[in-house]
Amino acid sequence: MRKYPLVNNHIYHVVTRSIAKYKVFNDSQDFARMVEMLRLYRYRDFTTRYSIYSRQTADRQEITRNNLSGSPRSVEIVAYCIMPTHLHLAIKQLTDKGVSRYVAKVLNSYTRYFNCVHKRKGPLWEGKFRNILVDNNDQLLHLTRYIHLNPSSVKLVDNPAKWKYSSYHEYISRRRDRDNIASYRDLIDVAPSDYRKFVNDRVAYQRQLSEIKSILLENYVG
Repeated sequence: MRKYPLVNNHIYHVVTRSIAKYKVFNDSQDFARMVEMLRLYRYRDFTTRYSIYSRQTADRQEITRNNLSGSPRSVEIVAYCIMPTHLHLAIKQLTDKGVSRYVAKVLNSYTRYFNCVHKRKGPLWEGKFRNILVDNNDQLLHLTRYIHLNPSSVKLVDNPAKWKYSSYHEYISRRRDRDNIASYRDLIDVAPSDYRKFVNDRVAYQRQLSEIKSILLENYVG
């Protein structure tokens, strides 16, 4: 049990890391699988094991996703970024224990997949995921920038737009694609071009973002 239970309708910065910084996302298939898990497990009506869903035809998967589009969710994803050894989420809890159950489903499902592919056994992730409350929308705006800058901060890419496995592209696009995962427009009122500038202005200064020191989890124990 968590010392401080997560509260409905509050937003949290959640980070979960692999054991000993083990590289758990190695290719486009791994990343794409996690993106789809992040999408589907939001829905309370998605009760199919992902391993079964992933074996369906593309048409059948599309039908499943269409059927879920109007169903209730346990969480809303405000921003995300999948890194080779860890996962960042800005996440809003909608139902009791929604975040904990969502994260558990995602991580447990991915562990089964990864262990099967790599013929290994045992846990893949550190114990409890770490989380901290986001106090206001201004703080949330800076947090999304921190999340989206992660790949360029560690030099996986020189520009966050080149990293495919985050919600950054959803923020800088004017299109409202129904396949988008991030739900942020009622929280962050910023034009795509302004957001791109907001992020790119700090590519070289990620670790100096004093505005979000209180919600960085590097030394936080939850």
